[in-house]
Amino acid sequence: MLTETAAKVEKSAAALTAHVLAVDDDPSVRKMIADYLGDNDIQVTALASGRDVGDTLARETIDLVVLDLRLPGEDGMEIARKLREESHVPIIMLTGRKDEADRVMGLELGADDYLTKPFSPRELLARIRALLRRSRAQQTVADGLQKIRAYRFAGFELNVRLRRLTGPKGESISLTNNEFNLLAAFLAAPQRVLTRDQLLGLSRLHNDEVYDRSIDVQVGRLRKKIQPDGSSAELIKTERGAGYVFTAAVEIVR
Repeated sequence: MLTETAAKVEKSAAALTAHVLAVDDDPSVRKMIADYLGDNDIQVTALASGRDVGDTLARETIDLVVLDLRLPGEDGMEIARKLREESHVPIIMLTGRKDEADRVMGLELGADDYLTKPFSPRELLARIRALLRRSRAQQTVADGLQKIRAYRFAGFELNVRLRRLTGPKGESISLTNNEFNLLAAFLAAPQRVLTRDQLLGLSRLHNDEVYDRSIDVQVGRLRKKIQPDGSSAELIKTERGAGYVFTAAVEIVR
C-alpha cells in the first residue's frame, strides 16, 4: 500500500494532464472553474478579461480555452476570431441562454463547442475531455502524416506521402480522401478505441448534413477494401457503444 506521501507524489506525477485558460469577468465563475477542474487534475489559468490572452498563450502551453463571449467593454467575438487565426487551440464558448446569435457567430468563427450559463462544472469537464481527446487524436494523425513515410499492416502498405494503398499481392487499392484519412487515423492509434466523434473530426466530415452514422458507412466501405482474402478476422472491430478499434499490428516506416 502506498504511504500518504508516496500517493501524493504519484498523483502529482499523473496530474495536470492539460492546461486550460478560462476567461470570464465573473470571479465566482472563475473560481468554480479553477476549483472543479483543479480537483480533476487539470491546470487552470483564469483571466478576468481578454487583454492578457495573447501574452498568456505566448508564455504558457495552453491546451484549451474557455471563453465568455459577453465580457464587459470587450468584443468576445473578436477575441475568438484572433484565437482561431493565431492557433488551433480548442475553444469552448460561454454564452447566455438567449444569446443564440452569439453562439452561431462564435461557431462560425471557429469555436469548437459552447455552454450556456448557468452551467454544470461536471458538464464543462466532460466537454473539455471530449475536445482534448479529439484534438490530440488529430495531432497524432497530423504528426504521422508529416513524419511518417508509410504504414504496414497485414500485408498492406499505406504510402502516406503518395496517399497510395498497396495490397498484399502488390495491387493498388484506390481510396477516397475520407477513406485515406480514416485509415491513417486508425493506423496512428492501433489497438485503441476511437469514438465516432473523433473519427468525424479526423476524416473531415463535419458539416450540417453529416451525422455519426456517416462514419459507420465510411468504416464499412474501408473494411471491404482492406479485408484480407480468405480471412474471417476483422481488421477494424466494432466496440459496441464506444467506437472502433484497429486490431492489426502496425509497422511504421520513417
